[in-house]
Amino acid sequence: MASFYASKAALPTLFLALCLLQMASATRRLAELVQNQSPPMLYHNGPLLSGKISVNLIWYGGFKPSQRTIVSDFVASLSSDSSVSQAPPSVSQWWKTVDKYYHLSSSKKQTPSLTLSLGRQVLDEGYSLGKSLNSKHLVELASRGEQRNAVNIVLTASDVVVEGFCMSRCGSHGSAVVPGKVNGRRSKFAYIWVGNSETQCPGQCAWPFHQPLYGPQSPPLVAPNGDVGIDGMVINLAGLLAGTATNPFSNGYYQGEAGASLEAASACTGIYANGAYPGYAGNLLVDEATGASYNAHGVNGRKYLVPALYDPSTSSCSTMV
Repeated sequence: MASFYASKAALPTLFLALCLLQMASATRRLAELVQNQSPPMLYHNGPLLSGKISVNLIWYGGFKPSQRTIVSDFVASLSSDSSVSQAPPSVSQWWKTVDKYYHLSSSKKQTPSLTLSLGRQVLDEGYSLGKSLNSKHLVELASRGEQRNAVNIVLTASDVVVEGFCMSRCGSHGSAVVPGKVNGRRSKFAYIWVGNSETQCPGQCAWPFHQPLYGPQSPPLVAPNGDVGIDGMVINLAGLLAGTATNPFSNGYYQGEAGASLEAASACTGIYANGAYPGYAGNLLVDEATGASYNAHGVNGRKYLVPALYDPSTSSCSTMV
């Protein structure tokens, strides 16, 4: 009799466990369904970033030399030069998904390929514009780099407050007019801004290396370079570089409406490896020595976490692992 009552009491618990299992399975299926049914990345007939482009880094505020090296090594890792040693899966292999956009656009108009290289690094450790910046300040800072055949990246330190940072964005990319004219025409240069969220909003801008502020909760992963803020910046920089290359002037490749569009990386937000679903980054590689999670190797023995990119040839999010 006691056995009967025990079994009967366990039925609700068993039923609840089965329901939770079905819900988890449905969540994963839904995530896969969303990826597989993603709308196409449409080309809006504008120019892509092309040719030999220097990536200039403008450091605003206090950054340690070791932090600057993590980011500069990432930029150097984008090169597919065979003389640059990277174990697979590599950052340069990840960037090859971006190359596919060039193959598609060249069938519509002549678009040369893109070659990125690390350019100049500018330091502003004295906070020349203060510690509270707006969008105009970002353009002013970006203008300190070369403005022809270049992308200028503004990186703000953890104690710098930027308009919209942590509320609606972790970084952004845009374009500005180059002073003067070339062959009687004005031109634009592309720029990117990324903030260090370590002390302001790591749960929003450095996930999965910090507990998420909202949504499903899971333990934070160990950052591959031992710096939650900088490793988070690399994730955001990687995605914005992909968006800048394929949609530098807001008339390249994007999904949705202009001004509220999804680009090569933002169309795959939160996905870093196969098996990803809301709150879970996916089945990442793990460094046996440090326990750090990553999905791509870089130069100088670096390991990085890079976001999934929308593959225009398959209309789905492509991951490295």
